[in-house]
Amino acid sequence: MISKKKTMQMLDVIAAMYPDAECELLHDNPFELTIAVLMSAQCTDAAVNRVTRSLFRKYRTPEDYLAVPVEELMDDIRSIGLYRNKAKNIQALCKILIEQHGGDIPREHSELVKLPGVGRKTANVVVSVAFGVPALAVDTHVERVSKRLGICKWKDSVTQVEETLCSKVPRERWNKTHHQLIFFGRYHCLARNPKCHECPLLADCREGRKRKKVITDAE
Repeated sequence: MISKKKTMQMLDVIAAMYPDAECELLHDNPFELTIAVLMSAQCTDAAVNRVTRSLFRKYRTPEDYLAVPVEELMDDIRSIGLYRNKAKNIQALCKILIEQHGGDIPREHSELVKLPGVGRKTANVVVSVAFGVPALAVDTHVERVSKRLGICKWKDSVTQVEETLCSKVPRERWNKTHHQLIFFGRYHCLARNPKCHECPLLADCREGRKRKKVITDAE
């Protein structure tokens, strides 16, 4: 793994590339954000946004989601991967919100992870984006980029990646770094065809140099 100093140098470069990076899931309040992040598991933000444009007009409160059969909700989000389980989780989540939280999304991470369909990553996104609490959510982009750049070890679990990032990045930068790493992974260091040939971090990226060498040798 690279040092904390080198990590911050790399993150400063990424920050300069994407200074305005922010959550791309469309939402107007913490409740909509939670539903959107829940649906984004194994699905792109763009696909979720296509669904929520109409979904959030039809369902505005937890009571609205519980007022229809789960089959109707499934049909409303059918284009989203794992839509059956997600529809069930949404209704179960809404039931708990009404019964235990007055219909509101809890601000505490410990309470969020108790909600159906809400794991650690989702809870981190909600507390950071909706409530401004420092958190560094690790999705597939953040994990991939962190491992490719050597910030974390390839064998590290998602939790270990989060712990390593949080130990190397100042707390006040967690929220912004999360979004900047996502943008870097989503638009530059792609899963299948990373833009290594134009990457400002190539000289320090062992994985990038390996990929570039393979392509050069093939040519």
